[in-house]
Amino acid sequence: MAPKPKYRRILLKLSGEGLMGDLDYGIDQETVERICNEIKDVHEKDVQICLVIGAGNIFRGVSSAAKGIERTSADYMGMLATVMNALAVQSVLESMNVPTRVQSAIPMATVCEPYIRRRAVRHMEKGRVVIFAAGTGNPFFTTDTAAALRAVEMNCDALLKGTQVDGVYDADPNKTDDAKRFDELSYQEVLSRDLKVMDTSAIALARENKVPILVFSIHNPGGLADVVFGGGTFTVIH
Repeated sequence: MAPKPKYRRILLKLSGEGLMGDLDYGIDQETVERICNEIKDVHEKDVQICLVIGAGNIFRGVSSAAKGIERTSADYMGMLATVMNALAVQSVLESMNVPTRVQSAIPMATVCEPYIRRRAVRHMEKGRVVIFAAGTGNPFFTTDTAAALRAVEMNCDALLKGTQVDGVYDADPNKTDDAKRFDELSYQEVLSRDLKVMDTSAIALARENKVPILVFSIHNPGGLADVVFGGGTFTVIH
């Protein structure tokens, strides 16, 4: 008997920076292929997957130009950048024979579907990976909040946040030698200790709807599958 996944339907949140590899900005093909292999591995184990991808990798390249741009317009630029990332990941997944759909909160019928909740659920039930692009479609909301919102709307069992480190620490482990790692935290602890996991509206949304958040390293080979099956190294917020 093959082991059963602990979570049957998940939302995977990837930062744009996670797609850069060693580049200063942009998309590193090798890194994207490795991440897509992880997604394919879990998808083949009969887990329904949807994704939200950030845009730091693209927006970092134009951030100096964006300094003089009004906040609302800059946020819309960031949302459009997430569509570029979504299309890139879709392309790589489909080259691996993983059926994928991109749904954008800002309608752009030429390149992807508009976000329709019931259609997205149907795609996942049919075994397709759904990538949600353009955040919530509103300025002033981060892709973290978009991830929490979509996880709730899709009735996901868990929100998995793939980061550069293997969990939540009380300080940046890359800068602080004695940074303490947490195995589990409550939503309230994350908010009261101001731990920079996700922004407060994302944490509040997950708390209100009892969606656990699992923070793990997207750079550990097999890490995504480990977490989905209840193993591996991660921090759970519940």
